[in-house]
Amino acid sequence: MATDRIFVDYVMEQAGLGSRLTMRRMFGEYAFYVDGKVVAFGCDNSLFLKPTAVAARLVPHAPMRPPYPEAKEYPVIDELLDDGDALRIVLLATADELPVPKVKNAVVKKAAAKKAAPAKKTAAKKAVPAKKAAAKKSAAKKR
Repeated sequence: MATDRIFVDYVMEQAGLGSRLTMRRMFGEYAFYVDGKVVAFGCDNSLFLKPTAVAARLVPHAPMRPPYPEAKEYPVIDELLDDGDALRIVLLATADELPVPKVKNAVVKKAAAKKAAPAKKTAAKKAVPAKKAAAKKSAAKKR
């Protein structure tokens, strides 16, 4: 069963993080991001927190189950949905513990490669005249 948009809007509102909390639809379910880091998933109208050491410490009694078939188990924090302050604390603490995501955008990589390529060509062009000038000087000395 796919997650309802009403559930997602409720999570976003309860967390009270404004623009820091975003979501993205993925395979009929949702991923929640705090400052660009995936911290939770909305699956089957339940909120699955990314399993971290801080999650185990802050919600030690949260039931564990997989968000989708063949996935590892995640803490389910549905009991925090009615307590916006607790939900916000858990989401922010989880985000603080997670590393900054790597940029996987092919367009960004292509742009970086284009910037690097002209620099190599310029260096090669500068090297050729220097070699020619050195050859001219040595030929002049021989005369």
